Amino acid sequence: MTPLARKVPLSPNTLTLLGFAVSVVAGAAFALGRPFEGGLLILFSGVFDMLDGGVARAKGIITPFGGVLDSVCDRYSDGLMFLGIIAGAVNGKLALPPILGIEGWLWAGFALIGSFLVSYTRARAESAGCRKLSVGIAERTERMLILAFGALAGLLGGAIALIAVISHITIVQRVLRAKSILSNPSEHDSTDQ
Repeated sequence: MTPLARKVPLSPNTLTLLGFAVSVVAGAAFALGRPFEGGLLILFSGVFDMLDGGVARAKGIITPFGGVLDSVCDRYSDGLMFLGIIAGAVNGKLALPPILGIEGWLWAGFALIGSFLVSYTRARAESAGCRKLSVGIAERTERMLILAFGALAGLLGGAIALIAVISHITIVQRVLRAKSILSNPSEHDSTDQ
């Protein structure tokens, strides 16, 4: 991707903001009962999400602010997409049948909380001394791909429930890993963290 990234005429921060704008439209598509379009827009926003970091690395313009902007926009994007899904389910424009007796909008709420806490758990553990705590099965890329393909395949409810479950599993994995590292720092070198 590096040769392509060098040719992109936009700054990494502009790409981040464009990806965020596409995510806002994806959330609106879900709220309006258009899951297929929402799924396509999630994939399109993912292109910007891949390019912003790639452009920064390829052009040697990685900045701490760029990382902060990217993380904040990612959290807003996640939140707005799940809020769009909740709004679409509540206003009756998006069909999310109950799964295991739990309403679809509530699964979306659990997925929203899980998505935020996956990132927060990593950030908090790293600020406490864990280096690069990326353990877990539900990084943002995986969650967004599950959501996009679930929407495109007409399986949005199942995709949301899956995201909710694996997000919370990831949180537990990260908390347990952070406990292990922080309780026994001498047993873990920097490559193991």
